[in-house]
Amino acid sequence: MAKLKISSRLLRKKARRLSFVPRKHCRFCGSDEQASMLDYKNSPLLRSFLTERGKILPSRISGTCARHQRELSTMIKKSRVMSLIPYCAADF
Repeated sequence: MAKLKISSRLLRKKARRLSFVPRKHCRFCGSDEQASMLDYKNSPLLRSFLTERGKILPSRISGTCARHQRELSTMIKKSRVMSLIPYCAADF
């Protein structure tokens, strides 16, 4: 009786499922102090959530929860209107 061959794609999928990846957590949910720092005038903090081209980082990469991601994007947009953060990178 012939044994079924498992494809390499299925083996990689199984390995990915079994590998340990630490779960991301929202940095603003942890403390009220961090949540209070989320303001449109705090441009150094907001710049850390932008890509090198000036786009807003998605929550799947930054690890922020949905509620704080919405607040964060609103603050970044307010800061852009107030000219504290550029809309795109200078070199682009």
